[in-house]
Amino acid sequence: MTPPLPLGSTIGILGGGQLGRMLSLAAARLGFKTHIYCPDRSSPAFEVTPHRTVAAYDDRASLAAFAAVVDVITYEFENVPAGTAETLAPLRPLRPGANALAISQDRLAEKSFLGALGIPVAPHRPIHAVDDLAPALAALGNAGILKTTRLGYDGKGQRRIASLAQAIAAFHELQPHPLVLEAVIPFVREISVVIARGLDDATAAFDPSENVHRDGILATSTVPANISPDTAAQAQAHAAAIARALDYVGVLGVEFFVLADGSLVVNEIAPRVHNSGHWTEAVCVTDQFEQHIRAIAGWPLGDPARLADVVMENLIGSEIAAIPARLGPGVRPHAYGKAESRPGRKMGHLNLIAVKKPRK
Repeated sequence: MTPPLPLGSTIGILGGGQLGRMLSLAAARLGFKTHIYCPDRSSPAFEVTPHRTVAAYDDRASLAAFAAVVDVITYEFENVPAGTAETLAPLRPLRPGANALAISQDRLAEKSFLGALGIPVAPHRPIHAVDDLAPALAALGNAGILKTTRLGYDGKGQRRIASLAQAIAAFHELQPHPLVLEAVIPFVREISVVIARGLDDATAAFDPSENVHRDGILATSTVPANISPDTAAQAQAHAAAIARALDYVGVLGVEFFVLADGSLVVNEIAPRVHNSGHWTEAVCVTDQFEQHIRAIAGWPLGDPARLADVVMENLIGSEIAAIPARLGPGVRPHAYGKAESRPGRKMGHLNLIAVKKPRK
């Protein structure tokens, strides 16, 4: 058995965005220090901890120096270069492990992994060359979504396709190759499950959230989701199976399409704390950020019980300026401390908690 990290230990975090910032805040509440590694000097996570390394992810000397001053290493985004993980893994415990990164970074590898578990994914075809497009379209009903296999997020790196001409144009626009063409799924809603797995194989899943996207970016997450108990249980079971198959330690996000009959198709997995889990900050006994720190520290997982209904609303770009005007009963704001507001950039979120009306 690996002993739990003692109070005062230092957790190394790869990435300095808002997720790294929130992980640092959660770690501090539990009595840990955090050290952020990020090449961007303006990273918002730097504001909440004095321990930082500003260096490239392929700077082996800086990575080794970083590993020497931390007790465990985690990451806040899934596009950590494979070479970074390979350099760090022999030096300090890396949680989640490099295998989770490798699978989640490649859509084709991810779909193959999920298929081997018997978990449904969208019908798809790999696209290595232009000549692959016509037979792939024919197999998928002459329409689909063409995606990069790597580096896509928030709607980037994908195009909706309704003709071969569109597919050819998109093939030349989207990089890097290969690509993947996915069938269009006739879903009725999108949900996600945020789940944690500890070093002892214990799992703890939060309630599924119902998600609405705007321009490819998550707009709102509502809990409880408008799904049956059976669908909720199946989503949580799939998430647990994925975490165990990856030998995963930490918090994992799994996004699903829900079909009209209540059945599920996995859209993608994210090996990190997840935007659709921000609602847990306001209404759960243990939020997703504390849960991740507990897991990677080898501590017992916390109680994921939800204490109230809630809607998490992302604040994109200039919407962050509206926080003061939006405050009121049951509204919990979180600003990410980013210096520059840009269209399409996540700047913060609001948790809108269902407040019980007093009895007359």
